[in-house]
Amino acid sequence: MNFPFYIAKRYLISKKSNNAINIISWISVSAIAVTTASLIIILSAMNGLTSTVASLYNTFEPDLKLSIKKGKNFTLSDAEIKTIKNTSGVKNISFTFSDKALIKNGDHQTLVTVKGVDNNFKYITKIEQSIYDGSFKLNDTSKTNFIILGRGVAEQLGVNIREYVYELSLLSPSKGKENTLNAADNLNQLYCWPGGIFSLNDEFDYQYVFVSLATAQKLFDSQNKSTSVEILCNEGATDKVQKELSSSLPNSYIIKNRYQLNDVLFKTLETEKMATFIILSFILIIAMFNIIGALTMLIIEKQHDLITLFCLGANLKMIRSIFMGEGFLITLIGSLIGLIMGLIICVLQIKFHIVKFGDEFVIPYYPIEMQVGDFVSILLLILVIGFIAALYPVQILTKINLSSKNNG
Repeated sequence: MNFPFYIAKRYLISKKSNNAINIISWISVSAIAVTTASLIIILSAMNGLTSTVASLYNTFEPDLKLSIKKGKNFTLSDAEIKTIKNTSGVKNISFTFSDKALIKNGDHQTLVTVKGVDNNFKYITKIEQSIYDGSFKLNDTSKTNFIILGRGVAEQLGVNIREYVYELSLLSPSKGKENTLNAADNLNQLYCWPGGIFSLNDEFDYQYVFVSLATAQKLFDSQNKSTSVEILCNEGATDKVQKELSSSLPNSYIIKNRYQLNDVLFKTLETEKMATFIILSFILIIAMFNIIGALTMLIIEKQHDLITLFCLGANLKMIRSIFMGEGFLITLIGSLIGLIMGLIICVLQIKFHIVKFGDEFVIPYYPIEMQVGDFVSILLLILVIGFIAALYPVQILTKINLSSKNNG
């Protein structure tokens, strides 16, 4: 066995003449363990929130979305459509058209984003999973226009599809027509029957309604045009498809993945996680001051042992290794206990949902997602801080003690 490490282990577990040293040593272990567990729990909770938000957007957003850099809408040529469909990794595509319109139900009205989608849209996204009343039906054989409302929009309009409802009217300024004194002549108006109600979160529920692509193009005087092409990719092929399409299509188009479409939101979540990590790291640094105190008192108590070892042939490097090993053991034991504590608490939350939000929230309990990278980075951080914390008292005090005894 390594001699300095063996002595360090004996110093840690053996009873000291001054019981305060034992107390400070185990306080150091406890402080590191609690801080480490806190880091694991909080970072795992942040990961859970990020994944929950991502899953909500996964329901609505495609793997990739192609749009025009300048302007609001565009028309793809047959060659460009063929290029997209023939790109390796592309599973399906959907043409969509989005714009603002006024929706009315009798005396109730509100401004919404109307998203016209084709029949492939339900295969591109998981929108059907969000329908909690009715079904995702936009057109039937009778050519009736159907509309899918967000939960918030339905509440604002007073729509309950389980009861008798009237047709809803969509109004949008007409394009390419001369304005007249009669305001109604300057508006396009279409009537739609509520076919279903979806619920994702307030951002979508109070803003979006879905109609067929043909209905949206007619409402906004944009025949054969789209505001985006949404692309479903094979699993693991999204990045590859994005790069290939970016190089094969004209520069007038822009292609974004799901995270780039909501980059502000996800960057904010990542920034919050990093800020939390930094704040808890400072708390960890404060906890490490206990190591300085424990090692300082241990070196002072064991100064006679140092002289004995020095006289027996141990050099200054070996003596310092003993106390550096002591600091390493305190740090390692505390961090491992903390990692295990954090792991157990996270598993309990995942299995039994101990901390709950309430049934009115999108997810009724606090989500937890553990990542191996967090465990590794936290352990490395603790070991580095522990090494730095032990370095000063070991380097300075051992030299002072041995120098004073030699001079004496």
